[in-house]
Amino acid sequence: MNAAKCRALFETLREVNPAPTTELEYSSPFELLIAVLLSAQATDVGVNKATRRLFPVAHTPRQMLELGEAGLSEYIKTIGLYKTKAKHVIETCRILVEQHGGKVPPDRAALEALPGVGRKTANVVLNTAFGEPTIAVDTHIFRVSNRTGLAPGKTVQIVEQKLLKVVPPEFLHDAHHWLILHGRYVCKARKPECWHCVIEPLCEYREKTEAPRG
Repeated sequence: MNAAKCRALFETLREVNPAPTTELEYSSPFELLIAVLLSAQATDVGVNKATRRLFPVAHTPRQMLELGEAGLSEYIKTIGLYKTKAKHVIETCRILVEQHGGKVPPDRAALEALPGVGRKTANVVLNTAFGEPTIAVDTHIFRVSNRTGLAPGKTVQIVEQKLLKVVPPEFLHDAHHWLILHGRYVCKARKPECWHCVIEPLCEYREKTEAPRG
């Protein structure tokens, strides 16, 4: 996709949704970090249902530590892989308390040193909590980037690096959210809904779909 089409694509997405953000519910960088940790292989809807009960009880690393793995598990047992996630969350909270004064560090290396936190999670936190122009490539962004021709690549790392190069600077902060939402609700995995896609005229996907009849 050439630079003009790339700019037009993001201008269109901005017109439709001027202030995109994550669908995870949170009120602090710590709550966002925990929500993202819990969201691996789970839906945002499912995570939000759990954290609506969890965060009023434990919204700081120290409070979460006091719950312990068993106590935390009771709040998140509806989420997939909850036992492993409970272990990671408690270990993460211990590190935050002991090494970072109970605060989420706005630093990639420090974030990626936390249990269960990889590059994608760190990118989400850096972007959404701290305003950094990062792009966390999940399955939705990977799919949209390849289908549209925006930033094709065989790995998430390649797609991320290409996006950082081709997305105009003014769109970098919000690009992550626009692409996730587009992949989640329009450019779906099994059958993209090209018939009501706002960026369809710019998209280079060859097998575009038509609206179902009837």
